[in-house]
Amino acid sequence: MLIEASGLVKRFGAFTAVDGIDVRVHAGEAFGFLGPNGAGKSSTMRMIGCVSAPSGGSLRILGLDPLSDGPRIRARLGVCPQQDSLDFELTLLENLTVYARYFGIPRRVARARALELLEFMQLADRANEKVEPLSGGMKRRLTIARSLVNEPDIVLLDEPTTGLDPQARHLVWERLFRLKQRGVTLVLTTHYMDEAEQLCDRLVVMDGGKIVAEGSPRALIEHYSTREVLEVRFAAELESFAGKLEGIGERIEVLPDRLLIYVGDGDAAAAEVHRRQLAPTSTLVRRSTLEDVFLHLTGRTLVE
Repeated sequence: MLIEASGLVKRFGAFTAVDGIDVRVHAGEAFGFLGPNGAGKSSTMRMIGCVSAPSGGSLRILGLDPLSDGPRIRARLGVCPQQDSLDFELTLLENLTVYARYFGIPRRVARARALELLEFMQLADRANEKVEPLSGGMKRRLTIARSLVNEPDIVLLDEPTTGLDPQARHLVWERLFRLKQRGVTLVLTTHYMDEAEQLCDRLVVMDGGKIVAEGSPRALIEHYSTREVLEVRFAAELESFAGKLEGIGERIEVLPDRLLIYVGDGDAAAAEVHRRQLAPTSTLVRRSTLEDVFLHLTGRTLVE
C-alpha cells in the first residue's frame, strides 16, 4: 500500500477542509480525487505531498510517517502542481537538468534522463528553446516531465489539465495514460468528470471535505446512475414540465437550462416524450457520466 489514510483531517482555524477521510492507494494504479473547487482535494494532496501537516487522523506514505519522514518521502514523490512554476529564462532541457540536481542526480545522468523525458512528452524538438514562448499545453507537459526526473514511486498531479484547450488536454491525457501503462502510480485531483473517466482506475468523489462515494468510474456510474440520460429543453418554465414527464425514467433532475431523465433506453424515452406531445425545443440522448453520479449524490453539478 503506497498511501494509507484513516480519518484524515485538515483544518484551517475553524474551517475544516478535509473531514475524516479514508484513502488507500495501491502500487501501479491511477487514483483520483474528483469534486468541485473547495471540496478538499488540493488540501488532501498537500498532506500526501508532505507540505501540509494533517490536523487529525493517520497518514502513511510509502510506509513512512509524513511528520517524521517528510524529506525521505518527498525524495520519492513527483509533484505536478496546479500552477506551472517553470523557469522561463532557461531552456526546456535546462529546466529538467537543474531540477534533477536538487535530488543529487549526477549531471550526466540528469541530462540523459531529461532528454528521455522530453522525447516521451513529445517536446524533444524544443529541448534547446526557452520556455516562455511555449503553448499552455507544452508547458504543462514540461511540468509533468519535470515531476518524473527523480524516477518517483508516486506522481501527484493537481488539476493536471485546468486551463488547457481540448486538444492540449487530450495530448496530456495520452501521455499520462502511457505513464500508467509503464506502471507509474498516479494520484490526481480533477473537477473534470471526463478526465477522471479517462485516467482513473479508481477514484473517490469528494464534496465539502468528505468522501461521498468510492470505486472505479464504471462501477460508480452503474451503481448511482442509469445506462443513459435523456436531456430535454423546453421554451417554457422547466419546473412545469417535470410532472408531465413522470414515469418515463427512474428519476428526473431539473437544472437551470434543461431536464435530465435517467433511463435505460434514451431513444425509447425520447419517443415517449414526443408521444405525450410535450414539444421540447431539443432532445439529446447520451450515456451516464460521473457528473450524473455527483448530481445524484449531492444535488448539484461538478462545475457550477
